[in-house]
Amino acid sequence: MGERSARQIDLVLSTPLPLTQHPAAVYLSSLSLSSRRTMQKALNVIARLLIASECDALSLDWSKLRYQHTAAIRAIFMEQYSPATANRMLSALRGVLKESLRLRLISAEDYHSAIDIKNVRGDSQLRGRLLKPTEIAALVDDCKQDNVIGLRDAALIAILSGCGLRRSEVVALETRDFNREDFSLKVRHGKGRKSRTVYLPPRAVNFLDEWLSIRGKVPGALICPVRRGGHIQIHQMTDQAVMAILQKRALSAGIESFSPHDFRRTFITRLLESGVDVLTVCELAGHADPATTKKYDLRSETAKRQAVQLLNFIYENSF
Repeated sequence: MGERSARQIDLVLSTPLPLTQHPAAVYLSSLSLSSRRTMQKALNVIARLLIASECDALSLDWSKLRYQHTAAIRAIFMEQYSPATANRMLSALRGVLKESLRLRLISAEDYHSAIDIKNVRGDSQLRGRLLKPTEIAALVDDCKQDNVIGLRDAALIAILSGCGLRRSEVVALETRDFNREDFSLKVRHGKGRKSRTVYLPPRAVNFLDEWLSIRGKVPGALICPVRRGGHIQIHQMTDQAVMAILQKRALSAGIESFSPHDFRRTFITRLLESGVDVLTVCELAGHADPATTKKYDLRSETAKRQAVQLLNFIYENSF
């Protein structure tokens, strides 16, 4: 057996740990559902890098990781991933190591040495595109061809485009979160488990009203699954279902493919384009840092050039 194979076996758990004692399981249980999926994928990638392709986060003995392992992982991430993705995966790594310390599976000295790796630096441009107003209108028009499902999908699109919510935030909304008096939605399950209040444009409220007239005001999920025959089931949809709905609508409406997050990019960019200050946009988007909001700004170079033209007055009397 080669030296590398021996090292790999050393990192495999000799006996399974109870989930309450497994650092990866404990770390993942502390996250929201959407973050849990993302970070579990990251941990599985790390496990496969360190052990073998068939292993996952629960197979790795995280308590045996040392600086040489974490430094090697960072080096691979720098080569294979964007800075944002690499740093997100390193955050998952640090999170599991911290739980290893809390569970007394690793010494404080080994822990501090293992996490002594810097984030990957670089300019991480967010991928995606802006949705044109005509494209959003085409999506809504396509919904009019259906009955109950169409009303549900139009309300979903209205919330995504009018409030810039994340998929996980939309599916977590309940009827109690909608205040018809001030057109507000209470986001109780935002990223980092932070709540915030957002506001729907008047036309978006109309779409939501039309959906609620069919759904009814029974407590529970605001946007619900609709089965064959128009049967509404009052329970929460998955965020994957949101993706499937939008892909179907894009194909039916004949517009270029887009992701649910592109509604969020469009929402943030249009607000900044309209002159709304970045701090207000940051609060509406549920970002902890205004710098994150700025990364979503996809205003064109034309808009930037036009903005600079406003400075012409400085030179009017200079010559």
